[in-house]
Amino acid sequence: MRSRAARAAAKGDAMTNANLNQLPELMAVTQALAENLLASEPFVIYQQAYARFNADPQARGLIERLSQTQADLRRRQMGRGVTQTDVDQLRALQREVQSNDVIVDYVTTQQSAVAYLREINQEISLLIGSDFAALAGRSSC
Repeated sequence: MRSRAARAAAKGDAMTNANLNQLPELMAVTQALAENLLASEPFVIYQQAYARFNADPQARGLIERLSQTQADLRRRQMGRGVTQTDVDQLRALQREVQSNDVIVDYVTTQQSAVAYLREINQEISLLIGSDFAALAGRSSC
């Protein structure tokens, strides 16, 4: 009579072998999904907006300045405090970022691509009867 551990190990080996036999098919389907996602309208539009953002030194500079200003204010909050002038300067920089068409387009298309991914995750979850995003999140590095 085999022990419970031995039966579980044998069952695990059988499941592993079955999973390995399906691996090439799974890899092919995964590759096709990735290629289709990258070729989808939301991702193509996002990639174009990202390229425009990267090619625009003013837009990149604004984002860098905003990020640096926010980090500086966080450090000041820990230390000597933040003045009203500091807050006013941050708000002015935020308005400048929000009025930059390249940045607005980049952020908007990024949000659309993320929303599209959420829809895909929901569809996959319905097909497999489980929360696909949660499963994928647990298995990633």
